Amino acid sequence: MRIGKGFVMSILEILAFITALTGVVLGVFGNRITWPWWGAGSLLYAYLFFQSEYYASAALQFVFIAGGIWGWFGWGPKGAKPRKSSTKERVTLILVFTLASLALWPVLVSIGASSTVIESFGFVGSVIAQLFMIWQRFEAWPLWVIVNIGYTYQYFVGELYLTSFLYVVFLVVAIWGWIRWRRESEKYKVD
Repeated sequence: MRIGKGFVMSILEILAFITALTGVVLGVFGNRITWPWWGAGSLLYAYLFFQSEYYASAALQFVFIAGGIWGWFGWGPKGAKPRKSSTKERVTLILVFTLASLALWPVLVSIGASSTVIESFGFVGSVIAQLFMIWQRFEAWPLWVIVNIGYTYQYFVGELYLTSFLYVVFLVVAIWGWIRWRRESEKYKVD
């Protein structure tokens, strides 16, 4: 579908955009129904990203689908009860994030991915953020903020303009989730 001069967008990208956006907005509210939406959006984006040779992003969508199934059962019918992680968990998060990103980078270079640095950083950060969402941890949202900034740039440069715009929206939603879950996590303090 051509929109304006030189701006091409596929029906697949439009459907993936709508579905993924719905899932993320529902996630801010801690609503359990977020997970099927995440799964459907992830399936659509897996195909789109594979077509665009964003191999790590395509593979990541299957992590999101598995996380959606796990999250559906993990959150329970009443939704999320967010809490903050311990200092030890935060330090571990930073170490795993850094080391795994550095390990994935050369793999992406060797398979000829269209993006390597942002893809390795985004893949690992997204997996960790997804796990933190499932575990109902406040720190998922600040990590989503960082990942969304990288992906916004990557998809814009890769001419997936609607997807780039989606990641700008995800960035705003992540900031909103960060604020909301920070407030909610005070109710469920463990430390």
